[in-house]
Amino acid sequence: MSSISIIVAITENFAIGKGNSLLFHISDDLKHFKRHTTGHPIIMGYKTFLSMGSRALPNRRNIVINTRESAPAPVDGIEFARSLNDAIAMCGTSEEVFIIGGGKVYAEAMPLCDRMIVTHIESVAEDADTFFPHIDESIWTMSKVEGPFTDPKSGLNYRFCEYTKQIPLP
Repeated sequence: MSSISIIVAITENFAIGKGNSLLFHISDDLKHFKRHTTGHPIIMGYKTFLSMGSRALPNRRNIVINTRESAPAPVDGIEFARSLNDAIAMCGTSEEVFIIGGGKVYAEAMPLCDRMIVTHIESVAEDADTFFPHIDESIWTMSKVEGPFTDPKSGLNYRFCEYTKQIPLP
């Protein structure tokens, strides 16, 4: 079985998007995302796929969850799955699989994953329409923190954090 990780950038109010787009484009966060996901399968929802220009991210196996009745047109470098469980099963014994969005896929994946890589952005996005689920501290432990850093373009402060799932005692 593969290790399943979530990778996401969230604001203080757990916002992740608006109008099918990222809220912020922080260069170091995009590099952080690329560094972690390159060489690994990535799983995303259909809206996330559309928000990326309906194209595959290079040097990764791209799997898109499509629950629509009609089959999508084939896209180079993209595999389609009917559900999150099907997408995970397609990855077989890959060392690590990354869930990259969107909000509904994150919510469904949270109980299945064992690690989350979260960029915490020190901002509140009042007009966001897509959110990450609450991180329950009785289930998740912050195991690593890097930063704070400041994005030179936007002036936003952010931290790179890793969470590991606590294993309940018998």
